[in-house]
Amino acid sequence: MNLILFDDEKVGHLFPLTFTRPASELRVGILTVTEKWNRILGCDISFLTRDYLADKYPITYSNDNFYVNGRLLPNEKSISAIRELEEGQSLSINDEIVAFRSSKSLNSINQFAESNSEEIEGILLARPHDLFALNGQEIESDFDRITDGRESQSLSESNTVIGNGRIFLEQGAVVEGAILNATNGSIYIGENAEIMEGSLVRGALALCNHSTLKLGAKIYGATTVGPHSKVGGEVNNSVILGYSNKGHDGFLGNSVIGEWCNIGADSNNSNLKNNYAEVKLWDYELGRFAKTGVQFCGLIMGDHSKCGINTMFNTGTVIGVSSNLFGSGFPRNFVPSFAWGGNAGFSTYQIKKAMDTASLVMSRRGIELGDVDREIMNYIFKTTGSYRFWEENKEYSI
Repeated sequence: MNLILFDDEKVGHLFPLTFTRPASELRVGILTVTEKWNRILGCDISFLTRDYLADKYPITYSNDNFYVNGRLLPNEKSISAIRELEEGQSLSINDEIVAFRSSKSLNSINQFAESNSEEIEGILLARPHDLFALNGQEIESDFDRITDGRESQSLSESNTVIGNGRIFLEQGAVVEGAILNATNGSIYIGENAEIMEGSLVRGALALCNHSTLKLGAKIYGATTVGPHSKVGGEVNNSVILGYSNKGHDGFLGNSVIGEWCNIGADSNNSNLKNNYAEVKLWDYELGRFAKTGVQFCGLIMGDHSKCGINTMFNTGTVIGVSSNLFGSGFPRNFVPSFAWGGNAGFSTYQIKKAMDTASLVMSRRGIELGDVDREIMNYIFKTTGSYRFWEENKEYSI
């Protein structure tokens, strides 16, 4: 099977998280959507995504291609239905094509001629807050896939375990002097990950490879800390995609944090409005704030964004890519990409300076900000200029 995960026209509803990646590269549960399909089907995977991302996420065709929407979370029914597809057949959810089989090398899903599409049951990631809303069920599903038939590394007796829930430690994981409660959700601790002394964990939790819960961290499920991240303070039902730090005290709740982000010490977000009303989030595709259908919703932060110490985020705040926030008071609840400032006002985080910072941050993890990454950042800088309302000149030389 040659599996191609495609981005459809609705991927913009997942901005700013999908400015820098295909939808299938989002992490929900323990694994990214791409990793889920790879683990289940054991096949080659490539991407049919937007042009500016294609060099980083290329596509590979064969004479028999299975195209699957990158927003689709795999379940038993969808997996079975995809395996049984014949040439020219497709699958839909609520009349929206989510999978089809074709011998043709398509560069757009619009080239696929729909005929007698079969309706199936399934879940598509639709908005950024879906990542934390669906995180509990996805941690449990991924836990089953990853640990089936395997034995956990032993847990040190210095820890206190509450209940008989599932706890799994990969090789190299270190957990000492922590309290772990997996009664209402599984706890997965990845390779060379560490939970430091005094940490309080209530599952579900996915602490991915090479990540750390710092001294005295307080974690409520369902929370995912992606690979190579450091987390301290209090976290509730949040997803950190990876390579990001919230290393100190402060509250993060019902939030999604991208890669290469940093949350300053004693920064907090609100996840519940004072009047307990439904939260609205900025929707790039609609060009306005839209209802989420949820009462609890905190911070959505795009890749490479950062905030200084004591930053305060209002309920339902959306931060774009590579923004740097600081100062007293609450920033606006929609901050465009490449913004520099806060409640007192903004200036533009110039692209060269932003890339210099990104390069330094990534080099600390032994990763280079390559030419392809720079081209992606340039593209995002140029195409998001219209949101930076403080600018007089919207023309950029890139």
